[in-house]
Parts: sequence; C-alpha cells; structure tokens
Amino acid sequence: MRAWAEEEGWNPGDSDLQAFTVADPRGFLVGVLDGEPVGCLSAVRHGAASGFIGFYITRPAVRGQGYGIRLWRAGTERLSGRLVGLDGVVDQQANYRRSGFVRVWNNVRFEGVPQGEAVPPPGVELVDARELPFGMLAAYDRRFFPEERDAYLAAWTGLPGRTGVAALRDGKLCGLGVVRPCSGASRIGPLYADGPGVAAGLLAPLAAAAGGGPVAVDVPDVNGPATALVTELGLAPSFEAARMYTGPAPDIDRGGLYGVTSLELG
Repeated sequence: MRAWAEEEGWNPGDSDLQAFTVADPRGFLVGVLDGEPVGCLSAVRHGAASGFIGFYITRPAVRGQGYGIRLWRAGTERLSGRLVGLDGVVDQQANYRRSGFVRVWNNVRFEGVPQGEAVPPPGVELVDARELPFGMLAAYDRRFFPEERDAYLAAWTGLPGRTGVAALRDGKLCGLGVVRPCSGASRIGPLYADGPGVAAGLLAPLAAAAGGGPVAVDVPDVNGPATALVTELGLAPSFEAARMYTGPAPDIDRGGLYGVTSLELG
C-alpha cells in the first residue's frame, strides 16, 4: 500500500504504516484478483464514533472495471454508523459527494525550504516533545481531532527518525509539531499552534531536523494565518485534497490547526 501511494505521488512517510497499524490493525483492506493484489483502501476506526478513509487505490491496469467500488463498499460498511472523514483528491471529489460526503475545507500541501530565521514569541519555550508527559500531548491533540487516538499518537510522535517539538507557555502546551522522513520532501504534521508566531517558531527546528532540505505541510485553507505564514516562508503549493465528512464537521480548533497529521488517517 505504501509503495502504491508513492507511485501516486502522495509522498508517504517512511515509517507511517507502523503508526497506522496500531491505530486500527484491521482497518486496511486489499482487493485480490486471481491471486494478485489489485487495490487497497483504509477504513480506520477512531474511538467510538469516528472513522477515516484513505489509501483508496486501484491499480492502473484494472481501473474502470468495478473493483474499486467493491473495496469502497467494504470500507464504508466497516465504518457504518460513524462520522466518516477523508481527504479526497480532486478527480475523485464528485464521486465522494455522490456517496454523501460534504467538503469542509481543502488541505493544500505547501512545499519547499523555509526562508528566514523564525524564533518563538517571548515567553514561549521549545522542548523535545518526548520529554513531556504523554498525557499532555494526548490532551492537546484532542483540541484538533474529534476522538482519542492515544496508541496512534504515541507511535506517530515516538518512532525512530522522527522529531517532535513542543511549545510551552507558562508550563502549558501552546504548540506541537512533528517532522518525519519521506520518499520526497520531509513531511511536517501535525502542526498545532496558538498563533502564527508559535507556528513559525516550531517550523524552524522542525525544518532543521529535516537536514535543511525541502519540507511539506498540508495546510487547511480555512486557516488564513497558516496559509499566509507558509507563503511568507517561501513554501509553494504542490498538491491539494478536500477534507470531507459524511455529517456535521467535528467541532475542533481550526484556528490552531496549521498542518494536519496525515491525509490517510486524519
């Protein structure tokens, strides 16, 4: 599934699947035809009432023959009764609308080498996220995601090769970012911040941890300050996908969401 995603140009993280698996081990479906895998889809359950669809791929040689829709039906059946989200690529959004999904915002991938030297605002301290009690990170994550996802978050922030940076003000979290190596530009996500100054302060050490090469952030276009910040830093849009839900969008802190965690699991 990771290799297919790379062929689609989605730039998956080198160790993403290790985190994905603990989120919901049975949430990854593969379609097999004559003994050969020809399609895949993830239908991951989060908490008691949410789900997220990703990795929806049919191999080019068998597209248009109905195999993809069979995977789709199996995945949506697995998430029946839940509020389901996805990040839909442009050419599939009409199909998702026909299945009852409604666009809430676009996640726009901004990519490049950040320009300038940003420092956190006065009174904000940057620390290694792994030095903090995990409960602090999990509670902060719930501001930006509708369900508890502790196992996934623990793996996502703690896997080897990743760097997590937290911002503290008066001992309380006011920002969090994680950068991970990928097949292309290193991906930053999540990127949470109480304001653009905190977000800029986090981006500097995250980009440095990526070795000074290009980074990519999937920015919700409903957060104007986030879009303005990455543009000011010299990052350019390279890809987009619509965040869509089957029902009312979850009540999260959109203004503090500067970069989503993952387009596959939300």
